[in-house]
Amino acid sequence: MQTSLAESIKETPEGLAADAILRTCTHCGFCLTACPTYQLLGDELDSPRGRIYLIKQMLEGEPVTGKTQLHLDRCLTCRSCETTCPSGVRYGRLVDIGRGIAEQRVGRSMFQSLLRKVLRRVLTKPAIFGGLLGLGRAMRPMLPDAWKHIVPAAKAAASWPQSRQGRTMLVLEGCVQPSLEPNINAATARLLDKLGISLVRAAQAGCCGAVSYHLNEQQEGLDYMRRNIDAWLPYLDGGAEAIVMTASGCGVTVKEYAHLLKHDPAYADKAARISAATKDVSEVLLAEQEHLMELLRKAGGGRNSTSVKLAFHSPCTLQHGQKITGVVEAMLTMAGFELTPVPDRHLCCGSAGTYSLLQKEISGKLLKNKITALQSGQPSCIATANIGCLTHLQTGTEVTVKHWVELLDERLA
Repeated sequence: MQTSLAESIKETPEGLAADAILRTCTHCGFCLTACPTYQLLGDELDSPRGRIYLIKQMLEGEPVTGKTQLHLDRCLTCRSCETTCPSGVRYGRLVDIGRGIAEQRVGRSMFQSLLRKVLRRVLTKPAIFGGLLGLGRAMRPMLPDAWKHIVPAAKAAASWPQSRQGRTMLVLEGCVQPSLEPNINAATARLLDKLGISLVRAAQAGCCGAVSYHLNEQQEGLDYMRRNIDAWLPYLDGGAEAIVMTASGCGVTVKEYAHLLKHDPAYADKAARISAATKDVSEVLLAEQEHLMELLRKAGGGRNSTSVKLAFHSPCTLQHGQKITGVVEAMLTMAGFELTPVPDRHLCCGSAGTYSLLQKEISGKLLKNKITALQSGQPSCIATANIGCLTHLQTGTEVTVKHWVELLDERLA
């Protein structure tokens, strides 16, 4: 794609990055078949190729309207198009740049600005989110039946083992996960403890930065990232082997710290070190696969155990963002679960961070389609790898939805 960027942005880091990405696009259209919003809406401006044209026009100095912003807002940033693209277009990075520019030039209504500010303040602060969730749970019996599913019931975490192993890894606790599903990280800690690894929580670390960054408060998101880097580096210096991610949405963001902070002279090298040390929990368990198989055999699990039909929803941030495919499925099969087929497994469930709150109609249609696909094999349980997907999916089905690590932990118990 030929470009002629406006002088005002041409030599900026964003302009240089966008120009390089735009030039890799060959207009082939493979991305259209992989795009959930194009599949639903049938409008090319709601496809990656259409949005790329809109971003190109912005960068070349064309007027930016609310219509441009709307089509960019409708993008899930699922990055399914990146998996499909034969030219390797880094669409996710490009749409972040485009949204940032549209935000500056078009702005938001007072209501939309306030809503996004509330989301950034509530979702990134575990104490605030947990308090409001507790209030909602207290009022749950008084809510209409149609609303009760919005407020999930409280769940307790089982024991977290004491740090007693010679090997140590860090875990990102997350923003909403400790309140919504406290057992996920506890199950991970128990599982790794059986493998000879102590999982440690860094008290100073907080939100990974994704919520603010993808709501176009990109500097605020980068500040969260810098805070986490400062919190984690002393642990890595002290011998921690990795930073374990139990939410694939956080994982894909932390793995991109190196890229997002590469122009920050004070943090570029530090960010690269953090990204290199970050592992999805599936990558950690894959490296310990032989030991895990032995534990499953001793616990009576594994391929010869009683089969449970299970549907696995692979989050977009796992399969498209981190390019981890087949690993979780193989481990669940190894643990004795019977995985049911899931049609269109590459398509997004509609959660996508705050998308389900900001684009409810599209998100709801995607959820309905995903639940239909997941339940087509009549599983007794649905597993996933991201807290946002887990919570979103559970609102659309009576089938229990769990993090896949919890299922392995149960088998070993």
